[in-house]
Amino acid sequence: MSVSDAVAANHHEPAPQPNATAEQVAEAWRDPKLANVLYHDWEAGTYDAKWSISYDERCITYARDRFAAVAGHPEVPYGTALEIGSGTGFFLLNLIQADVMTRGTASDISPGMVQVAVRNAEALGLEVDGRVVDAETLPFDDDSFDLVVGHAVLHHIPDLEASLREVVRVLKPGGRFVFAGEPTAKGDRVARALSRATWWATTRVTQLPPLRQKWAQTQAALDESSRAAALEAVVDLHTFDPAELERMCLRAGAVEVETVTEELTSSWFGWPVRTFEVAVKPGALGWNWAVFAYRTWQGLNALDSKVMSHVVPKQYFYNVSVTGVKPHA
Repeated sequence: MSVSDAVAANHHEPAPQPNATAEQVAEAWRDPKLANVLYHDWEAGTYDAKWSISYDERCITYARDRFAAVAGHPEVPYGTALEIGSGTGFFLLNLIQADVMTRGTASDISPGMVQVAVRNAEALGLEVDGRVVDAETLPFDDDSFDLVVGHAVLHHIPDLEASLREVVRVLKPGGRFVFAGEPTAKGDRVARALSRATWWATTRVTQLPPLRQKWAQTQAALDESSRAAALEAVVDLHTFDPAELERMCLRAGAVEVETVTEELTSSWFGWPVRTFEVAVKPGALGWNWAVFAYRTWQGLNALDSKVMSHVVPKQYFYNVSVTGVKPHA
């Protein structure tokens, strides 16, 4: 059975695959949808910790601000909402807590991610359904949702234009979509170069005898991270020019399309920090490091928003967000 067939069989959804074999990774190079399932099933159990995701005021504020930056604050909460590529529920669950919408459906091609998203929603007492879906063929009726959202998902979808048409189809007339956290072409190039350099330096310096016991990851952990990185290279399919992303949404049938970009200097700091945190032994850094990293990122993000956004062209920032509206008939 293909990935598409398995996803379509909603009465018998595929089971998550927490580990990928070398053979599966090799097959995934030829099948980006399989790669997305394998990679995100693999990451589901540790994804929130890896990316410092929480469901408290810190991430509620972050999600609300990302939404508002491109779509503004809603006067009243949206009623029915769908998240595409919800992962563990970071964007959807925090937006519900921020009163952006009242209830939602968490959807993802990865069964493992959907399981974690539903579990997180239950722990928070939130009204959320979970569905394993292919974003290119959404199993929902026309005019079903007031809002469709996604965070860091568009760059994973092979046929993005087909998916955007599906998003517009399932929105109610006048409904809005908001996709945030997508990599720009120029910003991603810089981030990857900084991450590679950080990984190379950290994995070598921490092997020095005075540092090894406290700081070094085991070789098995490093090998697993390398296998995950190999799959990550397969699932990251697109980077974006903001103007072309706007045109793509217009071709899908949306109106009132707009993009905003964020994170310039904050991405130059943030990506090496994230890479460093993954490359060292778990627990080695401690709370003071977490506070330092977050506050420094906050300060640089404020600089980007208040100063750099007025003098640097959109395409040089790391993150692009896009919104649009389904026209009334």
